[in-house]
Amino acid sequence: MISGGSRTLADVLRFATDILEKTDIDGYDVEARLLTEFACGVERIDIVSQPNMLISNDKFEILEDALAQRIAGMPVHRIMGYRDFYGLRLALGPETLEPRPDSEVLVDLALELLEKTPPKTMLDLGTGTGALALALLSIFPQATVIATDIALGALDMATKNAETCGFSERFSALQSDWFEKVIGKFDLIVSNPPYIRSAVIPDLDIEVRNHDPILALDGGPDGLEPYRIIAAEAKKHLTKNGLVIVEIGFNQAEDVTNLFKSNGFIKLALKHDLGGRDRVLAFSIG
Repeated sequence: MISGGSRTLADVLRFATDILEKTDIDGYDVEARLLTEFACGVERIDIVSQPNMLISNDKFEILEDALAQRIAGMPVHRIMGYRDFYGLRLALGPETLEPRPDSEVLVDLALELLEKTPPKTMLDLGTGTGALALALLSIFPQATVIATDIALGALDMATKNAETCGFSERFSALQSDWFEKVIGKFDLIVSNPPYIRSAVIPDLDIEVRNHDPILALDGGPDGLEPYRIIAAEAKKHLTKNGLVIVEIGFNQAEDVTNLFKSNGFIKLALKHDLGGRDRVLAFSIG
């Protein structure tokens, strides 16, 4: 490794890759690139087009610190402080779940079902970073959204993300325990609720159990508590042709469907995630 101010971008990327290759991190090469881009303040194209760009000692020290955090178990996007979701760059906070690409399937399904009759009013229950709410605002430009969360820190982060994405005028944050403080009816209600069984949480990967907030993970003894609440209370907050779309765990489709059917809903669609697993369910009023 070339020392001092003679380090090039290619040198630094090679260094990061060599460090992470010695770990058991899946996709270590991708993560090495992401952390190099983050620490050096460059973009992917720069790695290809400007491999001989000189990297300062200060930037290299930032990379070394980032690599140490990653080896200690902090997720790469937590280190960077943001994650891209549906083309939007969203800042992360300690009270927000890190949005995953599989959740984009919910937004895709909403567009499939509502493209011809776009919603005007939307409700996002348990918004976290605001990922679903803001992605939906990006595809339904005439809509407004109320985004709820029980955690004030999450609402603050979602509000900041709405400002950064340019959606402040159509975005409203509301501290509410599910429907507790929600007033009115909506054309679309969405949620990515906690759905992991309480007993399983200690066995999750360190990146999840130590860095994602427990409130955003724990769905109760059977992982279905939030769905019981949403299924029981959503109908009174839906317009006549309104829809409910929820993300689910890979083995929860039948149980969640039965909960909604027992509350008078009709299942419209089940959509799979990028890995082919059950991921999103959509319902309408029966």
